[in-house]
Amino acid sequence: MDLLQDLQWRGIIYQQTDEDGLKDTISNEKISLYCGMDPTGDSMHIGHLLPFLTLRRFQNHGHRPIVLVGGATGLIGDPKTTEERSLQTIEMVEHNVRALTGQLKSIFDFEGENGALMVNNYDWTKSLDVITFLRDYGKHIGINYMLAKDTIATRLETGISFTEFTYTILQGMDFKHLFENHQCRLQIGGSDQWGNITTGLELIRKMLPDESKAFGMTIPLVTKADGTKFGKTESGAVWLDPEKTTPYEFYQFWINSADADVVKYLKFFTFLTREEIEALEASVQEEPHLRKAQKALAEEMTRLIHGEASLEQAIKITEALFSGDVKNLSAAEIKQGFKDVPTFEHTSGEEIGLVDLLVSAGISPSKRQAREDVTNGAVSLNGDKVTGTDYVVSEKDRIEGQFTIIRRGKKKYHLIKFGS
Repeated sequence: MDLLQDLQWRGIIYQQTDEDGLKDTISNEKISLYCGMDPTGDSMHIGHLLPFLTLRRFQNHGHRPIVLVGGATGLIGDPKTTEERSLQTIEMVEHNVRALTGQLKSIFDFEGENGALMVNNYDWTKSLDVITFLRDYGKHIGINYMLAKDTIATRLETGISFTEFTYTILQGMDFKHLFENHQCRLQIGGSDQWGNITTGLELIRKMLPDESKAFGMTIPLVTKADGTKFGKTESGAVWLDPEKTTPYEFYQFWINSADADVVKYLKFFTFLTREEIEALEASVQEEPHLRKAQKALAEEMTRLIHGEASLEQAIKITEALFSGDVKNLSAAEIKQGFKDVPTFEHTSGEEIGLVDLLVSAGISPSKRQAREDVTNGAVSLNGDKVTGTDYVVSEKDRIEGQFTIIRRGKKKYHLIKFGS
């Protein structure tokens, strides 16, 4: 199966400007192609991943990916369908560019003949004066052409600034620049980027020699079978930044994928082969209780974004929570796995009776109930049941001197944090 056939099988291709032309081109030569994103924040979330993973698929077939972080376009803002974006300062954008660049580097191979190239459009836009912009670029893009763009057309009733109105020309300039300077023949983007991609093609067509040939491709919006938004959890977006979404939480998001979604996610996001995915698809149908597809998805994605060590750590935390054997977790692993459980800070750092601790931490509503819980074997410390009401929680019960994990019943975990 060739590259485009594989993309079609995976359901990754949404729109193409010239399907036959692109097929013929990449069948006969290795090309450079790009995908970009604006630094509107200091972390990507998983909703940003699919276009860049598609770019990586091209690299795996010998083509050269160009990864663009828009330091210039980020200062303007791609028009939203609802309202004007708040402008960011140059300092904010520069900070975000550095953060996103680091995250994107984990996806691509930067070595070898087709090693990825990382670029920032601020480098070739910062010296452009307004007269040159209007004469050399604005002259080639008609108002009627821009008004036909879906996002601009949607904003006409509520209003759109001239700043955001010209955004599509700025992004079109990127494609032209990369075409001229890096022989970039293809731009990939999300389905919402179709208008910006075609503007780039328009500039290439009008400003460069007749034999110049470039292409555009968009990726479908990722949706969930139940209609809820992909990449969202109760606590918010699933970020690539491990400080915002821990590797354990990242792993848990993927492993909790519904049977109705998991095969599609395997096709979209992993580099598993068709044979491997079809075998996992059969497992979903024949032995769904084993959740082999979800485990494979979680492992592939966590390894890709956070590395092998973080994957092993996420699996260790998962298994400890499932079995209740949490005493062998490190303090760092506890911070990940128990990030969202009720936490009580015992600031004095002194020994405390278990019954008193259960009441102080709000685990049991009263001393009578606390004693009953302990006597009935409903309370565990670091995975071990405690049945003595006179038990004193001391230094020996603290993991790395910082945490004690109390479980009441089968699933209700509480974290005790000890301070000085």
